[in-house]
Amino acid sequence: MAEPASLRDRLRQLPSVKAEFPYFDTDRAPDEPLALLVEWLEAAIDGGVLQPHAMSIATATVDGHPSNRTLLLKDVDEKSVWFASLSSGPKGLELSENPEAALVLYWREQGRQIRLVGTVEEGPRAVSERDFLQRQPSARARAIAGRQSEPIEDFDLHLRPALKKLEANPDFVPVDWVAYRLSPWSVEFWQAERARDQVRLRYLREHAGWVKDVLWP
Repeated sequence: MAEPASLRDRLRQLPSVKAEFPYFDTDRAPDEPLALLVEWLEAAIDGGVLQPHAMSIATATVDGHPSNRTLLLKDVDEKSVWFASLSSGPKGLELSENPEAALVLYWREQGRQIRLVGTVEEGPRAVSERDFLQRQPSARARAIAGRQSEPIEDFDLHLRPALKKLEANPDFVPVDWVAYRLSPWSVEFWQAERARDQVRLRYLREHAGWVKDVLWP
């Protein structure tokens, strides 16, 4: 009787590509990486990708202790990508000590990944307030009910007064709710393909412009 396959063997035997993915013509890529990011993001939305705005963000303390989590991409402009969080939470405190982060967008259905590394700063207060007020009431209540990532002693006990506070003042925005923008200095586009395995195009900021390189897999 054959021995059952180890988890390592099972992982190695998993197929990496199950479908035909879009062809990535790196020669036709725009000069600005965020223009290509928007192009790929719109293709993901139009293609029915599940949660195309889900984005991993990695931060680190000033001592170099890393952490990673997933949140939502809020916007992309000509120079930055946007996300929002509590400045009093772990990632907000880490960004105040070490204002750099790495982001990853991954769309399995299209075999695409985008990696960004850059400097993070707080956006205008008006943007933070607008973002918070666009959240669902329950999400706003959770944001003000307790301290992010701290242990919960009694969820309902803290949530009820937060809901009442928002009912009394629907325009309330906590001072520590922040819309952050990351201005990248490195952006890499990764496309899975059957013929070429994977295609990687990296943009590096140099002085006032961008340098593009196709990378080995």
